[in-house]
Amino acid sequence: MSVQKLNSRVVLQNGTLLDPLSGETFSGDILIENGKIAQIGKILFDGEIEKIDCSGKVITHGFCDLHVHFREPGREDKETLETGTLAALAGGFTRVCVMPNTNPPLDSPEAINFITKKSENLAVYIHPIGAITKNQGGDDITEMGLMKKEGAVAFSDDGLPVQDGSMMRIALEYSNLVELPIINHAEDECLRSNGLMNDGVVSSQLGLDGNLDLAESVMIHRDLELASYTNARLHIPHVSSSKSLDHIRKVKLVNHKVTAEVTPHHLYFNEEALRDFNTNLKVAPPIRTESDRLNLIKAVKDGTIDCIATDHAPHTIEDKETTFDLASFGMIGLESCFGAVSKVLIRDNGMSLLDVVRLLTVRPRAIMGFEKDLFKIGAEVELAVIDPNFEYVFKKENIKSRSVNSPYIGEKMIGKINYTISKNKIYKEVGVINK
Repeated sequence: MSVQKLNSRVVLQNGTLLDPLSGETFSGDILIENGKIAQIGKILFDGEIEKIDCSGKVITHGFCDLHVHFREPGREDKETLETGTLAALAGGFTRVCVMPNTNPPLDSPEAINFITKKSENLAVYIHPIGAITKNQGGDDITEMGLMKKEGAVAFSDDGLPVQDGSMMRIALEYSNLVELPIINHAEDECLRSNGLMNDGVVSSQLGLDGNLDLAESVMIHRDLELASYTNARLHIPHVSSSKSLDHIRKVKLVNHKVTAEVTPHHLYFNEEALRDFNTNLKVAPPIRTESDRLNLIKAVKDGTIDCIATDHAPHTIEDKETTFDLASFGMIGLESCFGAVSKVLIRDNGMSLLDVVRLLTVRPRAIMGFEKDLFKIGAEVELAVIDPNFEYVFKKENIKSRSVNSPYIGEKMIGKINYTISKNKIYKEVGVINK
């Protein structure tokens, strides 16, 4: 893997251009001049120019992830903004939104400013999500207006659900004033209790405390009702259960301000995968039943789910290589994202490459109000060059994150990122590996 400054004139040649905004797919070239899209189509070259052969590859928009944890400040031993950037580039992502559960949390204008300033020269656009409450304590609302001025794009107490319904109502009302979405980690802590995995037959057989699907769906139902009452924007993260989908589907018929995401791991795995006590599959909300997994796929296909987000959550080896009850919740997911969702949604469930790319590009961008027309002449370049048919085994060497807590190691993937171009820099995977 290497990341280099982009030459002043570069042409991506002979690729298949896939525009997820217009829905068009066509053969052609893209000329990049000084980090911006200069021409699209069949291009005649003159003067000095770097040529990148994209034969057999698809050139499309750079991916956008609404839900990552880069751990800085406070836990740079797990991930930093810089190492998180490398992981994002390896996954085809040119834009990410970082959650506020750092140490200290991103709960002030100064903390938001720290992220925006420190990430200015990195190769990926990094947008901070501010905390809803001070110190994520659930009691005092943060200075949302001032945080927005410093670059906050949404508000969440991620990992620590806003349990108090009246506080959630206040947060939604305040979010209306700043016109940004609220993202609440949807788990009722009382119902979740000490749950380590999905509550059911498998948890009973393994002797592990279960986490009811009701813990998620009850909280989502409450938040949906409050969002409708306040007419506020609510984005629901990492939906995992059929019951939750029922609530979301019903409300979205009348409330178009509600959006929802699903993770690759909830689409890829079911609770049976935990039988070997792989702590990398210990996540919150938990991996659920095969029925839940299939219903999540159905919800992606019918539009109940708006986009895919990784919930990239790095942890140290010490956090994960312990007993299941003591292990931390979370897995990394940026590098493995496209290969996993391509396998599940395209190969196994008949979705088109266009529709899957939309879940990773224009749809998350629309939720956050980011620019969607990345093929526009003059646009700052944010592109991914992918081989959608490349089959490989995901290995530890594919991981660019500082942490390696991935349950995908050893899994067969379909679809590989060859180049990611962003902020006048180009990432390329060196060599062809794991074929």
